[in-house]
Amino acid sequence: MKQAMSTLPRLALSANRRYLITETGQPFFWLGDTAWELVHRLKRDEIDHYFAARSEQGFNVVQTVALAELDGLRTPNAYGHLPFHDLDPAKPDEGYFQDLDYVVQAAAKHDIYLALLPTWADKVTLAWGAGPVVFDAAKALSYGHYLANRYLFATNLIWVLGGDRPMHKGDHDWSPIWSAMAEGIQAAMGRSALITYHPDGGPDTPTTVHRAPWANFTMIQSGHWAAENPTWDWIEHLYRLDPPKPVLDGEPNYEDHPVAPWPKWDPKSGYFRDHSVRKQVYRSVFAGGFGVTYGHHFVWQMFDEGREPVNNGNEQMPWKQAIQRPAAKQMIHLKRLMLSRPFLSRIPDQTLLDMPNGTGGDHIRATRDSNGRFAMVYFPNPGMRCRLKVASLAKDLVGWWFDPQTGKAERFESKIMDRHLEVESPTPGPDSVLVLDDASKEFAAPGHMAHA
Repeated sequence: MKQAMSTLPRLALSANRRYLITETGQPFFWLGDTAWELVHRLKRDEIDHYFAARSEQGFNVVQTVALAELDGLRTPNAYGHLPFHDLDPAKPDEGYFQDLDYVVQAAAKHDIYLALLPTWADKVTLAWGAGPVVFDAAKALSYGHYLANRYLFATNLIWVLGGDRPMHKGDHDWSPIWSAMAEGIQAAMGRSALITYHPDGGPDTPTTVHRAPWANFTMIQSGHWAAENPTWDWIEHLYRLDPPKPVLDGEPNYEDHPVAPWPKWDPKSGYFRDHSVRKQVYRSVFAGGFGVTYGHHFVWQMFDEGREPVNNGNEQMPWKQAIQRPAAKQMIHLKRLMLSRPFLSRIPDQTLLDMPNGTGGDHIRATRDSNGRFAMVYFPNPGMRCRLKVASLAKDLVGWWFDPQTGKAERFESKIMDRHLEVESPTPGPDSVLVLDDASKEFAAPGHMAHA
């Protein structure tokens, strides 16, 4: 593709290397959605329907895969095309990649950045999945260069290597293959290409990626194999590493996914609903994330009638229904909240809590402006009492309770004694955000983006 494909501004790292900004200097809060099988399973009218819905809901990033997880090399896409001839990355099928062109352009038309995985990782390491393994370092370099050269003028493209796999395990080290793919991308696009890696769960692979010279920012997967994986600890760990890089949770629990240990996914323990989703995404952002990616269990796989659902017990819903689920509509409130206050100077700060932070479902998370202009505290449950130390904030404070379900904010009278504030989260809840503002700044209500 040699013509201009997008009018979206390119993204870059902020001066403090904690956030993304547009090329015009505006802060960019990554509000992503997970659509792994979009390229593989949807036709063009369905692709347009999907992007239109997510754009209306406030999403500005979509994560998808060029070579899909669900047997993407041997099962044709919706138009009967396979990515390669003879399963050879050196022999791309032009029809298939024209279909991918359409996805890139459709995303841009709806003001959405595409976080594109060149391949799912089972094509590099077949720890599990359909595979087959087709990449070595040489083919990875060539394929990375082919894709990047094809999309030189796509200003809405972000590169995500990996795909739910570790970079190394035991005696196996696949990092040279991923490094070669990154080298191929950079050979075409230069160092301005934004590149990260989608890992398996836990902090081990993200720590390796964080130190890789080709990685501009770091992604974790807190996952959906336990109810309260400590995304806040993993994010904070990476936030503290040198050199500083932006970090986010790129795959927390999926809405309507079974709450059960991998690999059984037994639905007897119930399902993740909107409250469970909000708890993870808010706490990851407050721990230092520059954004977050939401996901729905039937949207990532683009489930529809006639398809076999992936690991979901007895609940099934078509993806066009699933894109309207409660948490998907609530994510915009997080984005608006974060952009309604100075964004690029925000830091995580648990020292605001003059009490134990709590664990699991009761873990409380705090963030504030490094210049003392505001602070936010996320309460995951109703009726939670908390004593806050506010010495790092302005002397005169305005207090608000922000509702993550509705995006509404209500003032409350704060009585500060000896630079401490005691609060109790609203009931019935279920969750809430305390916002404390420097009164002299006269900020609009939280969630109103006049000060973005």
